[in-house]
Parts: sequence; C-alpha cells; structure tokens
Amino acid sequence: MPGVAELNAIGIVSSDPARSIAFYRLLGVDFPEDGEGHIEATLASGTRLMLDAEDVIRSFRPDWTRERGNQLALAFEVDGLYEAVEAAGFDAEKEPWDAFWGQRYAQLRDPDGVPVDLFAPL
Repeated sequence: MPGVAELNAIGIVSSDPARSIAFYRLLGVDFPEDGEGHIEATLASGTRLMLDAEDVIRSFRPDWTRERGNQLALAFEVDGLYEAVEAAGFDAEKEPWDAFWGQRYAQLRDPDGVPVDLFAPL
C-alpha cells in the first residue's frame, strides 16, 4: 500500500521571474540569487516555493498556455508588510482589515495575478 502523500512544494509559473522573485522576497522568501528558469526556496514550514519561467514549462509541455482565473491562492502569516509591497509597486488588492475570524488580513496579487493573502493573529 502506498504511503500518505505529503505536500512538499508549491509551484508557480511566472511570466516575469525577476519581478516574481522581487515580490516574494518582500514577503521574506529567501530565493537564491540565480536560477536558470527554475528557482526555489524552502519556507520556515519546510514547504518549498518554486517559480518556473513559462519557457521552462513549454520545454516539456509545448501546448501549455496560461489559464485565467484563480488557480490557487497563497497565504503568508506575517504582519505589517502590506504597505511595503504596495510601495514597491506591486498589486495591493485589499488593505488590511480585522476579519471576523480573528485575524488581521490583507490581500495582494503577485506579478502573475496569483492571490496572496497576508494574515496575523489579532
């Protein structure tokens, strides 16, 4: 019988890897300085966040096209970064608010439109 699957990595296809790296670095993701179309960083939780350039994906899936709409959303537990991300010129979607579920919450979008939520306990 096979073992239980464990979420180990989240992959995002990036249309502009340098801009995506800059965005996620503002959130504390420690991407290495170089990556030839594929770059990854291990988060504090142990999960890896991976970015792949579109041409890398097309190298093994030539018919790949970018989908529209919400394909996934990421949530980072962090407080006080919304303004810094917005000041850096990234898409700040919803300013921080005190959510009814007991968290301070804010919503951003990465350079490819991936929803990225920021939250911290109240």
